[in-house]
Amino acid sequence: MNIMFEDRQDIKIEDSILSIMIDSIQKTLEEERLSLDKEVSVSFVNNDEIQALNREYRDIDRETDVLSFPVDFEFAIDGEDKPLGDVIISVEKAKEQAEEFGHSLLREMVYLTIHSMLHLLGYDHLEESDKKIMREKEKAIVRAVGIYKNS
Repeated sequence: MNIMFEDRQDIKIEDSILSIMIDSIQKTLEEERLSLDKEVSVSFVNNDEIQALNREYRDIDRETDVLSFPVDFEFAIDGEDKPLGDVIISVEKAKEQAEEFGHSLLREMVYLTIHSMLHLLGYDHLEESDKKIMREKEKAIVRAVGIYKNS
């Protein structure tokens, strides 16, 4: 498993958060019964940058917490990790949401990581039936990682 992090914002992200995010990515793959020979890029940005990306790629001119860009073609080199796609998290928005929901930045970052990984794996929440499936998977993976409501 290869996870590449890029930090393009100003809020300090503790190593403990990065470690649990890595665990979250692994647990998501395991819960989906997928091999760990995957590559994921995770970028940390601020609200301005994620709003610009949201406007450019989704025609929605507002900030969001996370964007997922799955690799939309089968690409593999023997012996190399298979790319799944890119995850872009607004740490500024994650911090706002953590405060709003009354839990830690750690819990919010883990949830956003799992949510985004499921998008990379093809899940969505546009239809209510799909949303229910995705939310159940998120809950199961959050529990598997060991993050609980009051974390």
